[in-house]
Amino acid sequence: MMEAQLMNFDKISAWAPVWLSVVRIMSALLFLEHGTQKLFNFPPAPEPMQLSGLIVIQALIELIGGALLALGLFTRPVAFILSGNMAVAYFMAHAPQNFFPVVNEGDSSILYCFIFLYFFFAGGGAWSVDAARRGTGLATP
Repeated sequence: MMEAQLMNFDKISAWAPVWLSVVRIMSALLFLEHGTQKLFNFPPAPEPMQLSGLIVIQALIELIGGALLALGLFTRPVAFILSGNMAVAYFMAHAPQNFFPVVNEGDSSILYCFIFLYFFFAGGGAWSVDAARRGTGLATP
């Protein structure tokens, strides 16, 4: 009872679609940064990556997928592809090094995988091109 008096959780819950969009946009921009670093060395890496077949494909997925997800355009299919991509990246690049993600440096791949999987189920939120195309976008409580 006292907790309910201190904070009205119903009002806070009304902001969930907006904050879904904020988390989507920030996650996508961080992901996109991995692509720009691989392709354009921006931001500059301590040691620029040597571009080869799979790395170029991965960089393009990060760049294009990150941009589409940041815009909230085709959110669900893009998020599904990115989630699977991160699962494959984890098991190809990180898991063979060590069982523990903190040791094999694969924790960000795992987090991206599950964040993107969440966007697949939740959609893009209020601030997305997808919502604007449906006529439900940009509404705030």
